[in-house]
Amino acid sequence: MFDLTKEYVKTTPIMLDLIIKTINQIPWDRILEASLRISLIVLVVWLVSRAIRFAMNRAESRVVAKSNLLGGSPVEAQKRVETLFRLLKRAILSALWVVGGLVILGETGLEIGPLLASAGIAGLAIGFGAQNLVRDIISGFFMLLENQVRVGDVVVINGTGGLVESVNFRTVSIRDLTGTVHVFPNGTINTLANKTYQWSAYVFEIGIAYKEDVDRVSSVIRGVGEQLRKDPDFESRILEEIEIFGLDSFGDSSVVIKGRIKTQPSEQWNVGREFLRRIKRTFDDEGIEIPFPYRTLVVGSTSEPLKIEWQKQPEGSP
Repeated sequence: MFDLTKEYVKTTPIMLDLIIKTINQIPWDRILEASLRISLIVLVVWLVSRAIRFAMNRAESRVVAKSNLLGGSPVEAQKRVETLFRLLKRAILSALWVVGGLVILGETGLEIGPLLASAGIAGLAIGFGAQNLVRDIISGFFMLLENQVRVGDVVVINGTGGLVESVNFRTVSIRDLTGTVHVFPNGTINTLANKTYQWSAYVFEIGIAYKEDVDRVSSVIRGVGEQLRKDPDFESRILEEIEIFGLDSFGDSSVVIKGRIKTQPSEQWNVGREFLRRIKRTFDDEGIEIPFPYRTLVVGSTSEPLKIEWQKQPEGSP
């Protein structure tokens, strides 16, 4: 009869010998040394990334402060610096971790040269196959280089308006008044209108009755603009005196006076609403009529009925 216990006792020393030999053949000193080096590389990359973040945040604050000292718009400086430094920070940190990953692969014994050559060939193939992606990145680079749009601007892209929430090398994201976020690949942006670049303006068109004196009304409008500019809540938002362009057009029931108020970026809507509120109140006090379309119905009298007489033909007539 076959005895499993005896066979197990015979094979156990052989298995133990194989396991011990295998463990002894493992270069534990090299593995330990490589593990320490990899841990040190990860620690160094992490520390360098933290230092880069800290340095770039300090540099961002200094650039904004210097721009303010030179007389630039604080809002404009903040938007431009924030957009540029955010993308620059992302690019530098990405490159840092890529280099760190390659060094770690080298410590594991993997040849980096063939890997880089393969990555170059793969990148070339991807470049040919992803032409739209390359176009988006190149377009985004020139948009940032030319300072066409920044985070916080109010823009109209391809007919869609909204507040810019993010500017990347590949896409631009804007949010409209309804809260909807629109994402545009940079290569597909055909038209871009920036409403808050360096300064903004509120353009008004005020209609008055034909019977009103245009010069007098223009003087009243100018006075409202001067009072608004002296208001402590609005003096920092308005850049220049109100501009009255003059009589702009003749309407069906009114004549239109056109003008403009130059404001800080993104402040044209707040200034415009307050300006119109004061215009309405001042016109009411001055008795200036703001006309509205109306129709006059004329009810005429009915025409008298026609009288028709029948005459009997005499006998014998044709």
